[in-house]
Amino acid sequence: MVIENNVRECRKQLNLTQENLAELLDISRQTIIAIENKKYNASLELALKMGKLFNKPIEDIFILPVKNAA
Repeated sequence: MVIENNVRECRKQLNLTQENLAELLDISRQTIIAIENKKYNASLELALKMGKLFNKPIEDIFILPVKNAA
């Protein structure tokens, strides 16, 4: 399941590069790229770290898709 996210927008609001964000979160720049391009879903721990860094609830950063009722 692909989880939509606003990581790129949140990062840009803080004027951070992908490299800066990766260093602050102690992960690789490639992981940031994969998350921003929706190729990788962040772990719960990483999502919580991002929420704290961006000063936003994780629900504002990551959006779980809504399934249509059958």
